[in-house]
Order: sequence, then structure tokens, then C-alpha cells
Amino acid sequence: MPGRLVGQLGVDRAIDQFLAFARTDPTVAVAAAIGIVALLVAGWLLFRWYRRPTARGLTQVLESAEEVTVLMHPNPDPDAMGAAIGVAHLADRVDTEAFIQYPGEIRHQENRSFRTVLDLDLERIESAEDIASDRVVLVDHNEPRGFDGAERIRPVAVIDHHPGSGDGTRFTDVRPEYGAASTILAEYLDSLGFEPGDPTDGEPIPPEIASGLLYGILADTSHLTNGASPAEFEASAYLSPGIDSDLLDRIANPQVDAETLDVKARAITGREVKNPFAMSHVGDLSNVDAIPQAADELLHLEGVTAVVVSGRKDGTLFLSGRSRDDRVHMGRILEHVLGDIPMASGGGHARMGGGQASIDHMEGIGPSDGVSMDELHDRLFTAMAGEV
Repeated sequence: MPGRLVGQLGVDRAIDQFLAFARTDPTVAVAAAIGIVALLVAGWLLFRWYRRPTARGLTQVLESAEEVTVLMHPNPDPDAMGAAIGVAHLADRVDTEAFIQYPGEIRHQENRSFRTVLDLDLERIESAEDIASDRVVLVDHNEPRGFDGAERIRPVAVIDHHPGSGDGTRFTDVRPEYGAASTILAEYLDSLGFEPGDPTDGEPIPPEIASGLLYGILADTSHLTNGASPAEFEASAYLSPGIDSDLLDRIANPQVDAETLDVKARAITGREVKNPFAMSHVGDLSNVDAIPQAADELLHLEGVTAVVVSGRKDGTLFLSGRSRDDRVHMGRILEHVLGDIPMASGGGHARMGGGQASIDHMEGIGPSDGVSMDELHDRLFTAMAGEV
């Protein structure tokens, strides 16, 4: 008899014996079954943990090159910058020169303050030819974008907490269950023996690195109140002994320009509310970073659980959404609503998302009949209500 059949007969016999035992003593059988399931779950979790990329794997990639480029996503925020300086610090420890680069602009006053207060050396790029080295590490995104020739870049490493299929040729650590990429870097430092503050044993972390990582975590999780996993709390506790409270205060309390205050006011006074959802169009503006700040402000209104704010600049409609409603996945909603508009894009996390669309294409240029602002608002309200 073939071995495969013998094996199957053995499994069938074991199942028959277990069922016979269950009929004679159901209580013990149930307990045994629960124990078996618990062992299987524990084994699966252990397998996942064993397969998870490690800090040692990243440092091996870094030390194999004389120089690397740490590439942030377009218009980098504190989490992207925090993760970038974390990677650069690890590169420095293995004598590899790291260049931190980004496409787009750093406009939001919090982002500009982060860069200025921590005195970060960041370089803006416009094309793939501007990238400083042929070894690229992506942080806080997993596919290069936002510059000419981005599709040609094959990163050696990717460290991110956003969903996506991008990977590195030698190292990939993408954790969508995490609230911030800076959390992953904090875990790397911890596992390598770095100790924030005044260590009794391991190597200290410079205060600006600890402060930057902590602020990156706080910024991407609304101070641990929105989208934070247990890992964010553990990383914050780990970093806190080494932070410089004065640096954090200066980053967190930058001056706000008059246009941002005006856009927030327009978003509030011009809001349209249906049940617990709000929409607001703020019209023309010069600083598109005011739109997500207006969305944050609108979400503070009593009774509102999800919002989308839109505004126009240079022929493009920009949208920013926020949600504290477990029924509303903001990233998917924006992706769905903008999906049939040519040259439009949208996406993000459950709690926050963004998108943009060409106003010309919204008005009917290209293979579509176009969509008005009123119709777009109706689509968004319908999507937030779950009717998609």
C-alpha cells in the first residue's frame, strides 16, 4: 500500500478515536481540543515572529555599502523624518554615510518646525538622477513616487507601516498593523542594545534622535489616541527617558500662518453635515497643507465622527479625510469615490486619507461625463454611510 494512503489511514484512525473519546467524555475532549487549537495559534504566532525582519538584517544591508540614500515620501511628515533619522543613525554606527532625501515640499508648519528644531540635513529631489547613491532605503512608504523616474528605483530596503506591495531587494519590513514607521525604528534600536537617557549598560541614543522618533509616533497617532497599536505605547515608553522636552515643545507649538487659520475658519463655517458626517469645500488656496489641518479641526466638532475637506490649487482639487468612526475606513472611501475620475487618486488608512483630482477631468475632459462638486459631496456622504 502506498505510503501516502497509509498516512491518511493513520489520520482517519486518530480522528475516529478522538470522536469516540469525545462521546464518552465530552468535557475532557473539549478541553483537549481547545488546547490543540491554542498550541496551533501559538505556533503560528511564533512562526510569524521568527520570520519578521530584524534590526540585524537592516544593519547588514547598511554596512555592506559605503553610502546609502534614505528616501522619504513626497512632502514628508514627522513620522517619515523620524524614521529617516533613525535609519541614518544606524548607518552611522556601521560607518556608512547616509543621505536623507525627499521629493515634493516641506510646507506644513509642524513639518518645517520638526526639520528646523532638530537641525536636519535633508535634500529635495526632482528626478531619479538627483538621488545621491545607488543604494536606496525607503521609509514610511513602500513604493517610490513623486518624482521623475521613480518607477526605475529598486530600493535595497523598505521600512513602512502602510499597506502596499512594494518591497526591497534585500530587506523588507512592512507592518500595516502599526501606527507609525518610527515605532519600527525604535524597536530596532531597542533590540540592538541602545538605551535612551543615561544608560547603565548599552549605547545612548542622542536626544534629538529619541525626540524625533517619539514625535513621529505621536504625530501619526494623534498623540496615541488614533490608530495606535500596543507597539506605539511600548516604543514611547522606551524612548521617553532620552527625549529633550524643550525640543518637543518647540516642534509641537510652531507659529501658524494666517492662511491656515483662515482655511480652518472657512471649513467650519462652510461645513455641510449629514448625521455624524461632515463635508466642507474651502475654495482656492495657496497652501494645500492647510486642508488636512482643517480636517483635523472639523473632526473636533461635537457629534461629528468622519469628515472630508477639499480645496483647489493650480487646477487640482485636493481632499483630506479624517475618521474616528470604526464604520468609516477613510482611505478606502477616498479611493472608491475618486476611482472613476480620470487622473484622480485617493487612499490612506482607516483613520486618515487623502486624494487629488484634476479639475479639468472632473468637468468632463477625458473618458467620463464629469462630476460636479455637489455630486462629489453626495458620493462622499453615501460612501461614509456605507452605501457603496
